[in-house]
Amino acid sequence: MKTRIHLIFILILCFYNCNKTVKEKDCNKKSLLVTATAYNSLAYQTNSNPSITAFGDSLKPGLRYIAVSRDLLDSGLVHNSKVKLQGFDSLYTVKDKMHGRWRKRIDIYMDNDVAKAKEWGRKKIKIEYCIPTTDSITLKTVQP
Repeated sequence: MKTRIHLIFILILCFYNCNKTVKEKDCNKKSLLVTATAYNSLAYQTNSNPSITAFGDSLKPGLRYIAVSRDLLDSGLVHNSKVKLQGFDSLYTVKDKMHGRWRKRIDIYMDNDVAKAKEWGRKKIKIEYCIPTTDSITLKTVQP
């Protein structure tokens, strides 16, 4: 009986440790100075499918999304990364990527509000994000 209880306890412990998620302390924090512009879900600003991103996601008005230049993708700022933008309280999610001509640039999604996007204009801001560290034991990684 005791050996069964010990065995069950050990199995529970093993399964618990195998399903750990990456916490903020288990990641490499990065910050960059980028040029931030704004965009809308309008065909003349994007393409014939203005609500579909280059990653294939659907843009939903009211949610906080950004598009990133392709060089930032190589810097670890990948699809669905959470990003803190200087001057904003909430985290933004990488849901789109920009044309290859842009460097160190993000585009903030502002629904269909063209006036708000024009008012934003172009600014240099600091962004912060986290690149999860994984090891051979980690089965599941989650960005904070």
